[in-house]
Amino acid sequence: MNTTHTFRVGNYTLTCSAQPTDQGRFEPFLVISKQVWPMRPRTISVRRGGHLSPELAIESAHAQGIVWVTNFG
Repeated sequence: MNTTHTFRVGNYTLTCSAQPTDQGRFEPFLVISKQVWPMRPRTISVRRGGHLSPELAIESAHAQGIVWVTNFG
């Protein structure tokens, strides 16, 4: 079961999700969408790592999304 949370940062929407792996851990995924033109969503590569809970994986994706928006947004 995937767990997803959506956050709003300035003109961006961060869709952070956690997917379970075979080892009972969770991998983070991050999609960033700009709320003004162009609105094309981008899948951002995040650091992988076996997180013990979906909340920790989502926190990791969210933190990396904040860094991406700050540096490239």
